[in-house]
Amino acid sequence: MAKFLVEGGSQLNGEICLSGSKNAATKMMVASLLTDDECVLENFPEIGDTAITSELLLGIGSKIATSKNVCRIKTADISRNQILSLTRKNRIPILVLGPLLARTGKAEVPILGGDKIGPRPVDIHLSALGSLGAKIEASSSGYRAEAPGGLHGAKISFRYPSVGATENTILAAVLAKGRTIVENAAVEPEIIDLIKMLQKMGAIIELGTHRTIYIDGVQKLHGTKHKIMPDRNEAASFACLAAASGGRVRVNGISQDHLITFLNAIRRIGGQYLVEEGGIIFWRDAELMPAEIETDAHPGFMTDWQQPFAVLLTAANGISFIHETVYEDRFGYAGDLNLMGANIKILTKCIGELNCRFAGKNFYHSAIIEGSRKLKAQNLKVRDIRAGMAHLIAALVAEGTSEIDGAEEIDRGYENIDERLRSIGAKIKRV
Repeated sequence: MAKFLVEGGSQLNGEICLSGSKNAATKMMVASLLTDDECVLENFPEIGDTAITSELLLGIGSKIATSKNVCRIKTADISRNQILSLTRKNRIPILVLGPLLARTGKAEVPILGGDKIGPRPVDIHLSALGSLGAKIEASSSGYRAEAPGGLHGAKISFRYPSVGATENTILAAVLAKGRTIVENAAVEPEIIDLIKMLQKMGAIIELGTHRTIYIDGVQKLHGTKHKIMPDRNEAASFACLAAASGGRVRVNGISQDHLITFLNAIRRIGGQYLVEEGGIIFWRDAELMPAEIETDAHPGFMTDWQQPFAVLLTAANGISFIHETVYEDRFGYAGDLNLMGANIKILTKCIGELNCRFAGKNFYHSAIIEGSRKLKAQNLKVRDIRAGMAHLIAALVAEGTSEIDGAEEIDRGYENIDERLRSIGAKIKRV
């Protein structure tokens, strides 16, 4: 078990480069299963979650070679459509159901794992695949699926724009017979990037209005080369770190298109940014102001942004509110920040103009953050990837040296994070 030793209190200055998006890369690796040709992924993040996905694909029969952030995947034959276990868990296995059903007619995958941020119900996934012709049996260990008549197009309407279910449906429908219409689909940038890759492979996918996606199934897909989009979660984390430390950091490789909602939030609390070619500079000139934040599906404020943003709000001059509407249990890190001197209260009631889908269900999904708090070093245990980044940011602005246990959890989503942070002046050591 690796740990980070972090000495806080220093301004961070300089330039830091983004890695390829974790949330896009892992899904594109799965998409490579849809063809027996080679797929080449550039700007490939060599992180824990892509390593887990590689293990999954190797078990299926893929040949994978990775070097200098380029990943080559070829699955000429599916040698095994049954994956019973993995050395580590993430949410990817259920996404291989569609590609395996398309190529072999059968599939069996282990149950979901991943971040400890509350249950991740997969009924939306299973219902969509069922509409496409899959017969699925669920057990305590995983999911077994067959498509005896092959997959076929269908009209599918999600009760919530689930990212995973949208990706799963697209991956299954591109080789299905006929047209699939997905209503109330997720339209996150990572999904659009996946669609762009699939288009290059020969898929026919159209984006309609009001969260509607149209997929016309084709008989065969071919290999392609695709450059993975930059990781917008990293971008937001580094922006929060710059503002929290009082320094000035240029984030290279960032896309303004992916951060419009976040940039507005940064400006509202008194942070500053300058958009330049190839990057954005972040800093603050004065004290931070409180804010009311509500997470939502894209183009709303991303759920993965609220953890680093909460660290910023602990220093704001006033009372701030965060209403989490995407996941029902994502404030586990608040207790850790309180140990460091923050004052965050977690509530079950909704905070905002309207009640969200968690109203009245006794989920702790809202936070009241008292600002103007000075954080002090503490020994912490990482709960999940994004909470781990909040721990790092808090430790880097806190007084003293913090010990953060569970560095491998942060490594799942951030490539060489300690080395990159040191490049902008962070005092961080891996032990």
